[in-house]
Amino acid sequence: IENTAKNYPDLPALKGENGVINYKEFNRITSVIAGNLRLFGLHRQEKICLFLPNCNETVLAFWSVVRGATVGVMTNPLYSEKELLTQIIDSDSKLLITNDLLIGKVMGIIDKTKLEKVFVVKTENNTEIDFSDERVLPWEELLMQNRGYTAKQIDSENDLALLQYTGGTTGISKGCMLTHKNLSANAEQCKQIFGVVLKTGKEKFVGVLPFFHIYGLQMSVILPVLLASEIIPVLRFTPRGLLSAIQAEKITTMASAPSIFGACLSQKDIDSYDLSSLKLIISGSAPLPVSQMETFEKKTGARISEGYGLSETSPVTHFSPALGKVRRPGSIGVPIPSTETKIVDVEYGVKELGVGEHGELCVRGPQVMKGYYKQPGQTEMVLRDGWLYTGDIACYDKDGFFYITDRKKDLIISGGYNIYPREVEEVLFAHPKIKEAVVIGIKDQIRGEAVKAFVVLNEGETLDKTELVTYCRKNLANYKLPREVEFRDSLPKSAVGKILRRELREEAGQIKA
Repeated sequence: IENTAKNYPDLPALKGENGVINYKEFNRITSVIAGNLRLFGLHRQEKICLFLPNCNETVLAFWSVVRGATVGVMTNPLYSEKELLTQIIDSDSKLLITNDLLIGKVMGIIDKTKLEKVFVVKTENNTEIDFSDERVLPWEELLMQNRGYTAKQIDSENDLALLQYTGGTTGISKGCMLTHKNLSANAEQCKQIFGVVLKTGKEKFVGVLPFFHIYGLQMSVILPVLLASEIIPVLRFTPRGLLSAIQAEKITTMASAPSIFGACLSQKDIDSYDLSSLKLIISGSAPLPVSQMETFEKKTGARISEGYGLSETSPVTHFSPALGKVRRPGSIGVPIPSTETKIVDVEYGVKELGVGEHGELCVRGPQVMKGYYKQPGQTEMVLRDGWLYTGDIACYDKDGFFYITDRKKDLIISGGYNIYPREVEEVLFAHPKIKEAVVIGIKDQIRGEAVKAFVVLNEGETLDKTELVTYCRKNLANYKLPREVEFRDSLPKSAVGKILRRELREEAGQIKA
């Protein structure tokens, strides 16, 4: 921020409902907030939970936290109270920033946490905020002028900037410890790739992907600042809203996901929008159908660069070339600068495999996380000699293009959101009428994937889909709810009693080549 503000003070940094903030003002505001967070007791490397949607305050809060050498915990605003509580406790968050629409969830669980202060952003919904609790303060308290504060010494290699939560095959929530070096290195790597198309001080980024997700955060909040570009957050995604924003703001760059492409292309009046300002569209989170890619490129004239990454890698490791005719349909592209990649045998992870051979994808580079927060055992499983074992099965061709061919993990990606089966299954297991349950991802034309639950009831019990989904809604965010429910007398199992999820996928026709 300081470098960009020094070199481009008058360029627009952030646009919201109240107008545009230039980089000089952006620099001042984030310095003030960083200083006030410190005055309110948030010290070096302590955690602050950002429980907000895509808005200007999220961008300002994130950069303020980074400047103060404290640690941001990006939290999904769709979380239920139970999910929110779990993340606050595990992260050891001391402060929290939210808005008047979400404060109810926070107050429902605050006494079970160690939160000392909660700052509330007032929206245009005119929701009443109860400030009688001394822990609850208005957002404006953080904007009060002070000397400003920027950490004089940040150990880029070791100091955390972000605790990014993900999940794994066991369903145990894991906080990826991402350092200042991890995030800045990945932004620099992306700048090198896209620098052939994007020019410093000339771009407008639309923030349509969730900022609480590392992909949306890196591509729509961090990278734009490095490029001295304008950030235009989208509070709520609607296809027409996004298309209108691109036309009105003359957006040049957008990070997106297949579900967003699909939703936009489904609009019958898409050709009535002028999308010609777009230069580069970045696609991730799930494979983008070739037909969608070709159609969207034709309608916009922009290049779509597809890539791959993980929360553990800040997040990008691979991207397709941003220019030129070289592109492989279905490929995640080639390793980005300063990133080593190898394919190893799945069983032991020792033998390095060659062209066309399928094995586990491993990556090494400056963007790879420090480890999982408070989980040394899990860290040792995935980090070996600096290599991150991704858990994804892949191969590469003779030209060095990589392809993800299967998931070692059972992750479901729905509308760009990560859903971990065990998390949904544990909610199902807790229902008194349910004996057994398992969930898989099934194809969904809008979301890419959706959750399907297979349920076995206790003897003599009755339950229907509506009752079950209503029950789940109390404990899960809406995007995690089962879209299909199949009641069965039994589930397929191995000789040792393990539920055979793969057989259920085969029955549902969800096995990928």
